Amino acid sequence: MNAATPNIIEASGVKRTFGRGQGAVTVLKGVDIAIPPGRLIAFKGRSGSGKTTLINLLGALDRPTEGSVKFAGREVSVLTDRQRDEIRRTEMGLIFQSFALIPLMSAYENVEFILRISDFPAKDRKEAAIHALDQVGLKSRMHHRPFEMSGGEQQRTAIARAIAHRPKLLLADEPTAELDSRTGLHIIKVFRDLVQQHGMTVILTTHDPAIMEIVDQVYELEDGQIVAQH
Repeated sequence: MNAATPNIIEASGVKRTFGRGQGAVTVLKGVDIAIPPGRLIAFKGRSGSGKTTLINLLGALDRPTEGSVKFAGREVSVLTDRQRDEIRRTEMGLIFQSFALIPLMSAYENVEFILRISDFPAKDRKEAAIHALDQVGLKSRMHHRPFEMSGGEQQRTAIARAIAHRPKLLLADEPTAELDSRTGLHIIKVFRDLVQQHGMTVILTTHDPAIMEIVDQVYELEDGQIVAQH
């Protein structure tokens, strides 16, 4: 990559330790990774391998104990909380294992609310929210609230909310875990379209071998280190 188009994400010598003294646990042990824009990337590894911790660091939700994390050329690990909040709100999309939907809002309102706080143009919010819900197959359910939806529908609402503002980087922790295999592959196709049509970068964690066949690159984590990439 040249200087005008830096890697969207770079992690250098990243370590993350929780706790202190004899009770300290090091979850990441010197991770180096560089991902150019417009890629669909998967992290794989057993539970406890460090996948979710790495996602949280790349998404500026946490800070490394050692090392640095850069997003689009900016070192986010040294920014203030407010600066990191601003980057997450406007330039990133985050999908968690817990859906974190607002219970009294409909699917449409959950998505549109994120567009409001991400400074998305007011005149385009309705169309963008409906389009995102349509992409994940929920247009007909957009006026239902979370308690009226299945776990899979709630997961798809969370995905629609994360992609509606067309972030530069989408980070997804097990985004298809609550979905049947057919719907899960449909969601991965949505991610692939976002990469190809909008140049978005998507990084996800998964255990699904079928998904690993579709992505551009797989990074395998074991005991807090990247042990293979293919």
